[in-house]
Amino acid sequence: MKTVVSGIRPTGNLHLGNYYGALRNFLAMQEEHNCYFFVADWHSLTTHPDPKLLVANVLNVLSEYLACGINPEKATLYLQSDVPEIAELYLLMNMQAYLGELEKTVSFKEKARQNPNNVNAGLLTYPVLMATDILIHNADYVPVGKDQEQHLEMTRNYAGRFNNRYGVNFFKQPTAFISSENLVKIPGLDGSGKMGKSEGNAIYLVDDPKTIEKKVKGALTDNGPEGENSQKPDCIANLFTLLKIVSAPEVVAHYEELWNTGQSKWYGSLKKQLAEDIIITTAPIREKINDIKNNTDYLNKITKIGAEKARESAAKTLKEVRTIMGFRNL
Repeated sequence: MKTVVSGIRPTGNLHLGNYYGALRNFLAMQEEHNCYFFVADWHSLTTHPDPKLLVANVLNVLSEYLACGINPEKATLYLQSDVPEIAELYLLMNMQAYLGELEKTVSFKEKARQNPNNVNAGLLTYPVLMATDILIHNADYVPVGKDQEQHLEMTRNYAGRFNNRYGVNFFKQPTAFISSENLVKIPGLDGSGKMGKSEGNAIYLVDDPKTIEKKVKGALTDNGPEGENSQKPDCIANLFTLLKIVSAPEVVAHYEELWNTGQSKWYGSLKKQLAEDIIITTAPIREKINDIKNNTDYLNKITKIGAEKARESAAKTLKEVRTIMGFRNL
């Protein structure tokens, strides 16, 4: 059984894109691998979040991932800040990182440009902390998006540099986890190719029915088909993609027929149907999220158990690293 590590950023709420994307990956991984899923609360400190907001975001992300199917009996779910061994290994791994390479990372350059008055040391060494999150469990696989490929490559560099410097073959070279084939790319409501928080085009799992109806009603459309069997523009293709995910096949077939025969003035009906089916799909998840969020005893129990499991693995790695580097009990 291989070890998989993945971080969950405590920022905002999960949307349909997350649910049919990364979450499906997580659910598949926990069935086949030894998984460590952590809430990356330390990572958020580079932007100095409001403490109350940080607590709320951590509760949100824990409740949502549990409600969507992350099973703490199959995967280790924990808070990054509950595992102090990460902080020590982070310090030790900083000795394997060079200023020049850290300054060249895409994320550092972008955030330094966006916030020139907040270029802190944590922002500079952010890739080292990300690498530490992976190496603390000596992971085999890491599920990464396109924007995180550079960080994974840096993790591999640090692991190899450590092994070469101390003449050992201790750290593995973690590789990207290949997404399962049943993942669906969920488009945004604004006609763009991807649903996302920053784009403001998302339907969140916690959205109430009225909010969902309003968002779908405002989705971008065009003037209608230009003739029989014409090509759908992106904004309409996006609505059909969403329809195929949440609606019955006969419903999809009905609207495909309207499009292919070149009929007009049915977008309102499509949006109404789409909103209803999204509400039906998300309602049980939303109820479960709220139930879990209000059960602080359950959340405390889950995070405590997760921290104990994570610390057991982390302590083993850190002990061996300390020994390799020369920190031995005299």
